[in-house]
Amino acid sequence: WHDIRKRYRRSVLGPFWLTLSMAVLVGSLGLVYGTLFQLDLQNYLPFLSISLATWTLIAAILNEGCMSFVELEALIKNVRIPMSVHVLRILWRNLIIYAHNIVIFAVVAVIFGIWPGAVGLLAFLGVGLLAVNALWVMLLFGMICTRFRDVPLIIASVIQLLFFVTPVMWKPELMGARRGLVVLNPLYHVIELIRAPLLGSAPDWKSWVVV
Repeated sequence: WHDIRKRYRRSVLGPFWLTLSMAVLVGSLGLVYGTLFQLDLQNYLPFLSISLATWTLIAAILNEGCMSFVELEALIKNVRIPMSVHVLRILWRNLIIYAHNIVIFAVVAVIFGIWPGAVGLLAFLGVGLLAVNALWVMLLFGMICTRFRDVPLIIASVIQLLFFVTPVMWKPELMGARRGLVVLNPLYHVIELIRAPLLGSAPDWKSWVVV
């Protein structure tokens, strides 16, 4: 929380600039892609808002996790702190940002009258599983990237590619007969464990197994 407050210390809206920028992105992409895919905005905007918020969390965890030890090299050499503490700091910071971005979904859900019911509580379990997996992924990537400095650039490029092949801006149904290919993407399952409950349906058991 201190990291976020420090970043927006002299701004009027403070950390809520994060929410505002995400809201503008959701609104813009919602209108454009909703028109292109001829989708009902009442269904598409809630889908897009939770998808983008969760993808932003995943991308930030992967990118920042790669540099977690490199950027704190001086601190690590001078202060004896468990390596996991640095990773937990990054994870907690991004979870706070995620909480800000989820507000957009809440607003959209109220506008369109979406109420997930009791199944929506499964989203908390989905976030918990995401966080647990994020810890070991950041530790692993952090150590690898400390030794091989080209890896962060490779991962950043892969993340950009995955954004387009993961159902974030588009729905899996649009794949038609090839929808089965979507389940081969592990990030789809990570997002689906959070997105499906908030949209009122239980995630497929395969997603629980993968994550």
